[in-house]
Amino acid sequence: MARSLCPGAWLRKPYYLQARFSYVRMKYLFFSWLAVFVGSWIIYVQYSTYTELCRGKDCKKIICDKYKTGVIDGPACNSLCVTETLYFGKCLSTKPNNQMYLGIWDNLPGVVKCQMEQALHLDFGTELEPRKEIVLFDKPTRGTTVQKFKEMVYSLFKAKLGDQGNLSELVNLILTVADGDKDGQVSLGEAKSAWALLQLNEFLLMVILQDKEHTPKLMGFCGDLYVMESVEYTSLYGISLPWVIELFIPSGFRRSMDQLFTPSWPRKAKIAIGLLEFVEDVFHGPYGNFLMCDTSAKNLGYNDKYDLKMVDMRKIVPETNLKELIKDRHCKSDLDCVYGTDCRTSCDQSTMKCTSEVIQPNLAKACQLLKDYLLRGAPSEIREELEKQLYSCIALKVTANQMEMEHSLILNNLKTLLWKKISYTNDS
Repeated sequence: MARSLCPGAWLRKPYYLQARFSYVRMKYLFFSWLAVFVGSWIIYVQYSTYTELCRGKDCKKIICDKYKTGVIDGPACNSLCVTETLYFGKCLSTKPNNQMYLGIWDNLPGVVKCQMEQALHLDFGTELEPRKEIVLFDKPTRGTTVQKFKEMVYSLFKAKLGDQGNLSELVNLILTVADGDKDGQVSLGEAKSAWALLQLNEFLLMVILQDKEHTPKLMGFCGDLYVMESVEYTSLYGISLPWVIELFIPSGFRRSMDQLFTPSWPRKAKIAIGLLEFVEDVFHGPYGNFLMCDTSAKNLGYNDKYDLKMVDMRKIVPETNLKELIKDRHCKSDLDCVYGTDCRTSCDQSTMKCTSEVIQPNLAKACQLLKDYLLRGAPSEIREELEKQLYSCIALKVTANQMEMEHSLILNNLKTLLWKKISYTNDS
């Protein structure tokens, strides 16, 4: 009887289910298309960023055009532009104006670096001028004698390094490096290449520290492109992931994950000793003091024997040069008086200008980087003493009385503590 009163009631439930199913399907399709759209947009943005960062073809074209017209010369030019036995591999660039690639040169691995913009002055947050191809290789001019070129280089070093007593020795060393074909003479093209390279602090530091263990060796150059020794592991710690995966990993979790992918503790100790030795190399070396203005893990690497090798030294600058450039910089607070990420001076509120004295020495920055790296997994019998030494090191200030004595004492104590623990292991 009830069925006859509501003859269409039994049809309503299937219709309701059908409508609900259609709604769920539309919702699923909407979110699927949304996910595809967002994913495609992210990939497009990242690809655009990659193509802006990785401009190796442009760099090669500029350099080879100059070489083929006889403007520049160098030991890497023929391999790069004629026989093509020097080629670019994986892109490591982090900024468009500083191109960096893993490369192969005559079956030998190396790191290729090329400047896409001028680097004639230190950058304190402002954009560098676009590369001026007409004037980039304009010095020395035709007719310049070797003696005149030596005077030019000497004046440049005096401005960068200060009035060091042995600058003439460094000038002669540069001329030896500039003679790429080793014929005993520096051609005009080689001199133009050398002059462009000497504007770059990393190249200058490689020449100065060419006999030091932790500085990568210079393999060759062409114009302001240069090839340096390859490093097996191009970061102090961490794991390399595809950039698509990197997008979805929070930075905090990424830092924690990086600490998991490190060598065993004795090997970390050996790498840390290498960093401390490098700090010694640049601290009051034969041509003055150099300041480490970016001590991040990505700038340090190590080889298969766990010897530290510097990967990127572009933010290691002569102290004299930095002081001269920053001392008259206008400021409102200490935040305006920073070069790189780690070279900080203070803002004098009476003159509203930056002071010239860098607050934190290289050793304190290195210890800050090594603190978590060494304390994680440290043997219990030395952990307390190691932590004490590291915190004393981090507290170092340039302005402290007897800073140099404290610097040497803490550095030697740290090296001794680490060496004693690993000296009888296979990792030493």
